Amino acid sequence: MATHPSRELDSPSPGAQPAPREENSWLLRRLDSLLSPELRRASPTALVRHRFLVGAASFLLFFTLVYLLSALVTPSKAVPPLLATMGYLATLVVARGARTLVAPAMVLVVTLGIGMVGSVFMTLSPNASVHATTMLLPALAAYLLGPRLGLLMTGVFILALMVCFPLYLLHQGIAYAAAPTHIGPSHFFGGLAFLGAWWLGSLNSTARDAAQHSLESTLRVLRESEGKLSSVIESTDDVVISLDAQGRVITANSSAQRMYQQRLGTPLHPGQPLLPSGHERARLWELRLSQVMQGERLRVEEEHLIGERRVALDISLSPILGEEGRPVGMTIFGRDITTRKEAEARLGEMHRTLVDVSRQAGMAEVATGVLHNVGNTLNSVNISASLLTDQLRKSRLTNLAKAIQLLRENTADFTAFLTRDPQGRKLPHYLIALSDQLQEERESMIHEMASLSESVDHIKSIVSMQQKHARAAGAVEEVAVPRLIDEALRLHAVSFERHGIRIERDYAQVPSISVDRHKLLQILINLLSNARHALMDSPQQDKRLTIHVRREPEGERMLIQVEDNGVGISPEHLPQLFTQGFTTKKEGHGFGLHISALAATEMKGRLFCESPGPGQGATFTLELPLETS
Repeated sequence: MATHPSRELDSPSPGAQPAPREENSWLLRRLDSLLSPELRRASPTALVRHRFLVGAASFLLFFTLVYLLSALVTPSKAVPPLLATMGYLATLVVARGARTLVAPAMVLVVTLGIGMVGSVFMTLSPNASVHATTMLLPALAAYLLGPRLGLLMTGVFILALMVCFPLYLLHQGIAYAAAPTHIGPSHFFGGLAFLGAWWLGSLNSTARDAAQHSLESTLRVLRESEGKLSSVIESTDDVVISLDAQGRVITANSSAQRMYQQRLGTPLHPGQPLLPSGHERARLWELRLSQVMQGERLRVEEEHLIGERRVALDISLSPILGEEGRPVGMTIFGRDITTRKEAEARLGEMHRTLVDVSRQAGMAEVATGVLHNVGNTLNSVNISASLLTDQLRKSRLTNLAKAIQLLRENTADFTAFLTRDPQGRKLPHYLIALSDQLQEERESMIHEMASLSESVDHIKSIVSMQQKHARAAGAVEEVAVPRLIDEALRLHAVSFERHGIRIERDYAQVPSISVDRHKLLQILINLLSNARHALMDSPQQDKRLTIHVRREPEGERMLIQVEDNGVGISPEHLPQLFTQGFTTKKEGHGFGLHISALAATEMKGRLFCESPGPGQGATFTLELPLETS
């Protein structure tokens, strides 16, 4: 899905620099116009130095021009300001096309240095080189050129003003106001002052660069975090919106913008209220937003009609807390749960349908057994049908048609064709072999048809049994127990056969008993099903299921035992075996044995289990009175 960047308000973020005042904006625009595009795109801190450079050059250019006009009356005095004017003008020209600040800054510093040194040498004042104004040179060099180039220029200034100038004065024999012995110390300390000015300027430059680097690193991390967050928000199909304290939109991802457009027919713009004032749900959302701005978290569900489709949304509203822990805005997350709601509705409808079917059938376990065994038998039907289809597709009958076609084509001289033609001489042997193959195909098809017929008859018998047992439960009738057990076994017959489970019957002569046929059959089906699972999960090669039916020695009760040599049961599990919800199967629900035990109690009997331990099989015993009512 194509995504679009989240739209944001153009309001300044907290902590951002305030916009320049109106009276300063014109001046800043003029200064920026004197810079190259590369210098204008610098960081805010660096941009201050760039503006300072062109501002200083512009002021000095104006000052020297005024001085030059006043010095025109004395041509000899007009040369220095003319040279300075050219230097400052060169600074502005270089700044207009430079990629970095080094070149224009070097031109400006050199121009100022030449002017300052020239003025000192022209005045020949013994104290001119140690005047406080000369301290501007190293400070300006460190600020504009940085610590290294600034130190180089400072060394040049010290050499020119603190070494060469005093030596020049001595050479010219110009007397000092102070004693000559003060020449060395005054200029020595002047040089130290130059170094101090450079050092202070370097500290400022280093601190500024460190702060700039830290700020850039922080901004880079923030931009990366913002980009990752934006990617996460845009990659989701959920609705994501943030609002300010007045309920105006700050950001909205593309999913929110698209849904808003489809729902209201207008685009969602930053700065606008979430819903128009006349919208039917505007008042409701005002109450919700008021609750959220008081620090509450809300979760609601809403339905919206988008086009011809009804969409259900699960909406979460959370406050955005400021530095003092007070809400300054909120976030809205909306997830489309239409599919889940439809699935829940279908599931509920399916549940009601299954309940109705279960009530009509009267015995869900019998229906499950019937469907399972019919499905297994249908597999055999499908296999037989597939084999018959393959045999018919691969039948040699088409070859017989080709042979007959040859005979038809040579009917006029049939004898010569069979005796002289190479194909005709081979034809009798070919027909004999083809006849044998067709006979084999016929026998194979007859065998598959017999298997198919048996499978269909088995399905008929299963359905017939189900129809006999699909009656309302609760009716007490005379039941021949061995026959009912055989019917329950037939419901599982295909499954037992497929897994190689051998059935052994040990039926003693017992009388019929009066019981609820439905309940007894339900217990038998559950016990057989458990035994089948125990044998399927067992590595035992000889899988055996034995069913015993006998009377107790006292003759008052009947015992029905379902014995298997499957996985067995741990001793600690035996006491909990008939507890509701307890199961040792991965996909079991723990209801079958519990329901069977309750049904046995209702029939005035009991159901219990014995097992030597894991891997040694188990025996379930159903004990019923011979006389029940």
